[in-house]
Amino acid sequence: MKGENRGTIKREKYRVNELIMGELDKIKKEIEKLREQIRDADYKYYVLSEPEISDKEYDDILKQLKGLEEKYPQLITPDSPTQRVSGGLLEGFPTVEHKIKMISLDNTYSIEELKDWENKIKRILKRDVYIDYVVELKIDGVSCALTYEKGMLLTGATRGDGTIGEDITTNVKTIKSVPLRLRGDAPEVLEVRGEIYMDKKDLENINKMRLKLDEQPFANPRNAASGSLKLLDPSIVKERNLKCFIHSSGLAKGVEFKNHYEFFEKIKALGLRINPYNKLCKDLDEVIEYCLSWQSKRDSLEYEIDGIVVKVNDYRLRKELAETLKSPRWAVAYKFPAHQATTTVQKIEFGVGRTGIITPVAILKPVECAGVTISRSTLHNFDEIERLDVREGDTVLIERAGEVIPKIVKVITTKRKDASKKIKVPMVCPVCRQKLAKEKEEEVYPVRSKTFKKKASNGVYWYCINPDCPAKIKQSLLHFASRGAMDIEGMGESVVEELVNRNLVKSLADIYKITKEDLLKLPLFAQKKADNLILAIAVSKKRQVSRLLYALGMHHIGEKAASLLADKFKKIDMFFKLKKEDLERISEIGPVMASSVIKFFASAKAKKLIEEFKKSGLNLSQEEKTIKQSSISGKVFIFTGELKSFSRSQAKESAEALGAKCAFSISKNIDYVVVGENPGSKYEKAKKLHLNIITEQDFKKLINLG
Repeated sequence: MKGENRGTIKREKYRVNELIMGELDKIKKEIEKLREQIRDADYKYYVLSEPEISDKEYDDILKQLKGLEEKYPQLITPDSPTQRVSGGLLEGFPTVEHKIKMISLDNTYSIEELKDWENKIKRILKRDVYIDYVVELKIDGVSCALTYEKGMLLTGATRGDGTIGEDITTNVKTIKSVPLRLRGDAPEVLEVRGEIYMDKKDLENINKMRLKLDEQPFANPRNAASGSLKLLDPSIVKERNLKCFIHSSGLAKGVEFKNHYEFFEKIKALGLRINPYNKLCKDLDEVIEYCLSWQSKRDSLEYEIDGIVVKVNDYRLRKELAETLKSPRWAVAYKFPAHQATTTVQKIEFGVGRTGIITPVAILKPVECAGVTISRSTLHNFDEIERLDVREGDTVLIERAGEVIPKIVKVITTKRKDASKKIKVPMVCPVCRQKLAKEKEEEVYPVRSKTFKKKASNGVYWYCINPDCPAKIKQSLLHFASRGAMDIEGMGESVVEELVNRNLVKSLADIYKITKEDLLKLPLFAQKKADNLILAIAVSKKRQVSRLLYALGMHHIGEKAASLLADKFKKIDMFFKLKKEDLERISEIGPVMASSVIKFFASAKAKKLIEEFKKSGLNLSQEEKTIKQSSISGKVFIFTGELKSFSRSQAKESAEALGAKCAFSISKNIDYVVVGENPGSKYEKAKKLHLNIITEQDFKKLINLG
């Protein structure tokens, strides 16, 4: 009997379990049905712009889904529409490495420049080939990269520096036009790039609320979108009603695209939102018609656009055209004429650059233009002053060229006062009072035969010829010590001002002759600050040749070009032996850049400077880029607080030299949190996350300096 009872109980339990499992299976199907209804509604509303249900019906379905998931939490999945907003605050943003670099576009500001761009790409292709284009509205928002694996949204990241961005996945999930799961047969991996933006109306509503709360209003929709994505509370991000358009592809596995228009068709079918005004144009004439059409009706849109993006459609041609150091050759932005405003010129000042060029600057009555307060505008040179006939006291029309640089477009002469006087070229340098000279330079320009002609030019610049002009020395020192150059932390404007004014530094080489005793004589320095600067100067001696080439301040040679030259020629002494044609063989180095390098290293000043650098022990050879293996290789560090032994950047370089990585924000992926004196919020967050917190002395032991 007892055996029969046990059997009966067992069968009863099995039947109850079957009922429970059957009920759960039924609930699971109901939940998935509701999710699919919401996804379908989102797709039709945000992607197709063809809503089929009312907001009330949508809210009712979402409410029903939330109710079931609260009752059966074991059935909640990451791609559920209810998971767009997480419950708590984020602990800062970890970093994400882009598998394919997110590079920016070159800009054109006229139809002629757009035609020049097409002529350039045709010359590169070296054959008569049909080129069609895809044109897109250039949304004024924030760039993002979305990565899907097997159809599921894995990460959302900012552009960052193009190589490393911030992981903003949780905030991206609040954007309803970004699907958490792709529709249909999704590829294994699909990374897409897009623009996150805010509608004008939403910005207006947010700013009204901010003003009521005595908070600073956002200047424009782009700033509002950027600020929203950096918020640590996703529930607030959701209230900002951000939107997203996808415009290009990154890494893709399990799917191929022959051209850009096909890419749009395929991702639209997957549920990703593309701009409805994207267009395939058969030639540049259609592109120009599109650009001019939208230039006249840009204000009719619900969101801000600042131009048109023009892309070569065929991916095979894109591969041939490739990229420069900064941007793709197969795409360009046509920027609309900038926003304009009128103001008055209060006075005109003259600045002295590191090369001695005198630059006139108009000091303006502050005025709002395109969301920014403008109070200064460069006049570039004295020919520009003459062309504009601008005078102190004039009313002028200004614009933000390319939405960035403020410039004076014209003088409103009807408002000019009779007593106004023309601006004359100063006879002497405004700083050292030495005579000025008119620049003479050799102009180099391309001609049809693909050779280069030279002609003498009187130039447009006046410059100070005094090699000891304090203004030139100060600007050169600031550039030399800047982060992208020799990165001498602590050598800022006030320090440079003191060093030059007291004749402690008269040339770049003198930096490496400064002693601690010299610094302690200055009012700015106490023991610790002097030690830190001396150490920073010593560390800078070990910088790569690429940094030194950029730090020398040669005309037309930026960080990217300097890096390219250093990797090619390795040793600084090689540059004294080079000929112009040696440099021009490098595709990214043009004739003007080549001339600048040759001219610099042909000078007696350069030879003397490099010799002095050698005596001071500077590294003058480019090392091969290898990753050193050590006990901390692959470990992730973050620094907070004031370190005694070295600056933050020096500590970072020391760790990276041993194969470690350095993060900018706290996350669970951090291996070591190095804490100095007076640590900030990163320290508190690290404690909450129970991360491995170490002292500066611990860090020195890890890198074998303790």
